[in-house]
This record gives sequence, C-alpha cells and structure tokens, in this order.
Amino acid sequence: MARCGGGDTPDSLLCNRRAQNLGMKVVLPQINFIEVLRWMSVAYTAVLEVSEDSVLFLSGLLQAERVRRGTRKGRRALGTYRQAVLVLRWFLDDARMSALARDNGIAVSTAYDYRDEGIAVLAARRPSLHGALLAAKAAGHSHVIVDGTLIYTDRISIPGPTSGVDLWWSGKHHHHGGNIQVVSAPDGWPLWTSDVRPGREHDTSAARADPDLLARIADWIGDGARALADLGYEGEPETFTIPFKKPKNGELTVDQQAYNAIHGALRCLGERASSLLKTTSAPRGAVMYPPHSGERLEEVSLDLMALPEPERERGP
Repeated sequence: MARCGGGDTPDSLLCNRRAQNLGMKVVLPQINFIEVLRWMSVAYTAVLEVSEDSVLFLSGLLQAERVRRGTRKGRRALGTYRQAVLVLRWFLDDARMSALARDNGIAVSTAYDYRDEGIAVLAARRPSLHGALLAAKAAGHSHVIVDGTLIYTDRISIPGPTSGVDLWWSGKHHHHGGNIQVVSAPDGWPLWTSDVRPGREHDTSAARADPDLLARIADWIGDGARALADLGYEGEPETFTIPFKKPKNGELTVDQQAYNAIHGALRCLGERASSLLKTTSAPRGAVMYPPHSGERLEEVSLDLMALPEPERERGP
C-alpha cells in the first residue's frame, strides 16, 4: 500500500485525495490556529481623544439606565465606565466590534448590546424641535438654517417606486443612505435632526414627511425670524427663505444676484452642521445599521449634541 508523504507538495496532496477515495483514514498536518493568532497579535498603548468629562457623563447616563432597569450589582461583564469607553471608541475611532469585544474580554454580541445601550441613552437626551427653536430664540438668533444631508449606509435592496431602483438609493450622491433634515444655528452648530427618510427622497419631500418640521418652522418665522434654505426647498417658498432661481432663458437682476450672494454667505454655514454630524462622531458607523431600522440613523446622528459643552466645542 502506498504511503503518503508529509507536507503540502502537489504529490502529497494527490496521494491524500487518492487515499480518501480508497476509504483510508489519512491524518493531515494540523495547524495550531491559537498559536497563529498569538503570533499575529501585537499589544500596544492607545489614547482615546476624548475628555474625562465626556466619559464620566456617558458613564452616569449608563448607570442611571441600569438603575432604571433594576440591574443587580455584579451582573454585567463591564462597569459603566468601561462600557462608556467602549461606546466612545466606536463613535470616535470607528473601532470594529470584534476588536472592542476582544479588548474587553466579552462576546461580540455583548459588545453590540453595550454599544446600542450607549446610543440609546445619548439619543434619549436629544432636544425636540420645539425646544431647539425656543433655545435659538432665547439666544437671540435672527435665523436658523435648514438643510438635508445623506448618511451613507450599506446597500439594502428594498424596492422603491421606480422599477429597478432601491428605495434607499440616492441618485444625487450615487450611494445608498438616509436623508436627514438638520436645523442649525447661524454659526452652523446643529440644533436638531429629523427622523431618517429614504435616500431617494428630495429635501422638500423629506421635510413634508416630518410631522413637526414645517409647522414648527412656520411658528418660528411667525415671530419675525427666518429659516434659510437652498433651492432644494423651493416647493415651500412661504416657509423657507430661499435664493432666487435663474429663469429659463433669462438672467437674474443685479439686486437678485446681490440677494443670492448674501443669502449664500449666511446659509453656507449650515454645511458645518452636516460636517460635524458626519465627522466628529460616528454616523460613519451608520453603515452597520440597515436603513429600515431608520431610528438608528437618527440616534447616531444626534450623539454629538449630547456630549458636554467643552467636548462639543472641540469639534473635529
């Protein structure tokens, strides 16, 4: 009977295959994967760029949530401080869940649960649009800025009204994502965000779909203030202050051009709000959530506003 040689040479592999066909029990060389992983692991020191106040703030929210749930002492794998660090690492560093689980000696499913709990306690502190506009009024703001932004997601093939086009596909951005309406202060600080809408929707449609946005903005302008927006909201000219649109086969007057220049100089600061929501924290991590769980996109986009004031002012 032929013997199979060791190693991974073509001859030995062919011999092993023939032996298996003859019903022989062939013991192949075993690889110690634990040792391989140990060789591939490198310990290092890392610093999370976040203030101690932010960690303690989130830790306090998590502790209050455990008290509310009646969680008994010693029943959790991590204390609230370490859980807060886990959540902030995901927000600020976009750390992989497998890495967060490994570093804390917990299961990946537990890491997901801890992260989701952190997002929930932060999102619970988000202001209502009514409260945000009251704060803007108390601060003496002459106007707010309204704009829509797309939070990217992985592809979810939910059919849309157009045949062959996914519901969450944005033709403008050529990417899947969710449309979120953002109301910001004149300096571009985000004050409020809406529930998420499918990425295929235009800003006007998304604004109309929100149960409070148009009504609250109407109350805001009724007090003499303004809500600046771009031409994406030209369907609601009585609610939003928008620039003049160049007429077909025509030109804008000098006064209209001057008006648009001033409008653009004021409104452009609203782009800062979208940038802050996308870069300072982790809506970039929203790719981990399916768009049909739209509330997740909303929660992720609001986490920045829940941080203590010094941390918020630091920005990206």
